Amino acid sequence: MGDKLTITNNIRKLRFFANEMTQLELAEKAGASRQTIMALEAGKYYPSLELAFKIANVFDVPLSEVFECVEKAAD
Repeated sequence: MGDKLTITNNIRKLRFFANEMTQLELAEKAGASRQTIMALEAGKYYPSLELAFKIANVFDVPLSEVFECVEKAAD
């Protein structure tokens, strides 16, 4: 117990392969703000489950292709 979960994402890469979609375009399609997308990409914010699914739907990929959860042992 006491392990820490870290969520990583591939949003920047997915945006690049989606005709270099901007953060603003993704935000509008997912119903979020550009600042939220920016914070997600930087790893400073974890999305709600609803937003995570919306982002995956924008790219038409499974959730696991956008987000990954890594368990790290606590210090």
